[in-house]
Amino acid sequence: MNTPQNRLEVWDSIRKPLSTMLLVGAIFAGMLLMILLGQSLGNASFAQKLGSLFALDSVQIWWYVTRAAGLTGYFLLWLSMVWGFAIPTGFIKRALENNFVYALHEHLSLLGLGFVLVHMIVLLFDKYLPFSIPQLLVPFTDTYRPLWVGLGIISFYILLLVTFTFYLRQRIGAKAFRSIHVLSLVSYLGATLHGLFAGTDSALPVTMLLYAGTFLVVVFLTVYWWIMRRFRKDEDHTTVVAVRSQR
Repeated sequence: MNTPQNRLEVWDSIRKPLSTMLLVGAIFAGMLLMILLGQSLGNASFAQKLGSLFALDSVQIWWYVTRAAGLTGYFLLWLSMVWGFAIPTGFIKRALENNFVYALHEHLSLLGLGFVLVHMIVLLFDKYLPFSIPQLLVPFTDTYRPLWVGLGIISFYILLLVTFTFYLRQRIGAKAFRSIHVLSLVSYLGATLHGLFAGTDSALPVTMLLYAGTFLVVVFLTVYWWIMRRFRKDEDHTTVVAVRSQR
């Protein structure tokens, strides 16, 4: 029987996935519009760019999609890192009482990884600047800015490793999990350099603002996390010394 309680349960089961889809779709659309608006300021009009994007015979449609997917993946991975830093630093103490914090951190990582995969796969179909499968999987083999594209590929592999360890926490232990997780900073730095020096939209003011703003936030949280970690170590050491002196 379709009772109001059953309908409420059904709605609760689809509300979160639907909200996630809408949010991610809005971020992707925002990145796409950011690219179009940024380019229309110096070249063709926004209407011309929009017409080119939705023209089915346009050779640039895949190029727009892969660029927007790359920026969306970068932004989602940044959100995942910010959320991950917020866990040990205590910025969200009230939410730490349940599994929502950790689930969201993992979910954002998976979404970011998904958009990075879209960014890579679409390049196979792009006619504007096509890539082959070996060029997408083997670092420094492409002729287009090989150093920065290679850094992006290495960052992708590190991201895969870090994301995969989400499902191995019980087997590898908390210490190994945290050690591997620190590599996400290396992956983020590589992704930032890849976007800045290999991305064709990095010269746009709004894109530069995106990279600079997100990078500065990560730098601040990294320094804050390191200081808090050192402070806790010193505090724990002081506590141990005090306890031993009382014996």
